[in-house]
Amino acid sequence: MADGRLTASAAVGFWPANAIDTDDIVVWRDESRREALATFRTLRQQMAKPDGRPNLALADFVAPTETGIHDFVGAFAVTAGHGLDEIVAEFEAANDDYSAILAKALTDRLAEAFAEHLHQRVRRDLWGYAPDEALTNTDLIAERYQGIRPAPGYPACPDHTEKATLFELLEAESRAGIRLTESFAMWPGASVSGYYFWNPASHYFGLGRIGRDQLADYAARKGTPLAEAERWLAPNLDDDAAVPEPTGPRA
Repeated sequence: MADGRLTASAAVGFWPANAIDTDDIVVWRDESRREALATFRTLRQQMAKPDGRPNLALADFVAPTETGIHDFVGAFAVTAGHGLDEIVAEFEAANDDYSAILAKALTDRLAEAFAEHLHQRVRRDLWGYAPDEALTNTDLIAERYQGIRPAPGYPACPDHTEKATLFELLEAESRAGIRLTESFAMWPGASVSGYYFWNPASHYFGLGRIGRDQLADYAARKGTPLAEAERWLAPNLDDDAAVPEPTGPRA
């Protein structure tokens, strides 16, 4: 870091947004909220829960269009990995595999720290919904701040393909030098991306198992072949009876 061979960069953005059709989040082109710029597709828990505990989707943390509330969402992509490949190559050429592994591990930690630092700036300044936040390091580690930053591929939103929409909105490759591979991994590898939800009620949760009825609905909403959606969501599927593939996409 000191000699500038390892550098960090980020892209961050905020957009007018509302929940639509229960489980989707429409991102509007501007504050007029007449033209959709993109849509984030979310999935809803389907496990049995006690009375009074709803089955959640991330769309629940954004105001529905019918409320007339002018809500917003954010997104980010950060990396601490520019220059890492060259550093690792030098260690490996010197048969120093330990240092190569350590460099990768340390850079991963730096990327996570960058994501934490950027989220703090978002809350206090860039979005500014919690300008008076004053948390200790212990509070930060315990995530005692307002809002969450779930990432595609993680428990609340396990579909990695949603990164494509996120990266397109952020212009992450041109702005931060972070790109997606064909398998939706991020390069450089020491990178983190996700959404920002500001809602005080927002919290992390696990999607858990979903039925093939929701899989079919989700594929239709995305305009994705059922087999493709099944491939990406296989770890979350309940293995009950198959459903027919939808005949066409749903708007």
